[in-house]
Amino acid sequence: FAAVGVASTIAYLVLFLLLRTFTGAQTANLVALLVTAIGNTTLNRRLTFGIRGRKGSGLHQFQGLIVFGIGLGLTSGALAFVHSLSASGLPLEITALVLANLAATVVRFLLLRGWVFRSRRQPAIESAVERES
Repeated sequence: FAAVGVASTIAYLVLFLLLRTFTGAQTANLVALLVTAIGNTTLNRRLTFGIRGRKGSGLHQFQGLIVFGIGLGLTSGALAFVHSLSASGLPLEITALVLANLAATVVRFLLLRGWVFRSRRQPAIESAVERES
């Protein structure tokens, strides 16, 4: 999860900086976050949670987009806060986005583990409990 998160964050920042050169910060944030969220969900599905094949991938992407919405709220809110300050600029935007992405990563992990990919792990948990009984 950490490796996927680091790679996603780097890709997000690169996309944000590229898009930021010709669009506003909020639009750049939306597009960069959406693109990397789809890739992040796909990679976490396979690498972190060991789910292979296409079964359930559409549902997982849909749930991942709901999780994306939470991250978008955090990053958009951080940008709005920065833009409300009298001394804002690209370095402050990047700092705020990195901090907001750290918070979003914690939320993302908890939701991916406990909600999005939970059904995959549930039988193993239930069978372990049954063996202990």
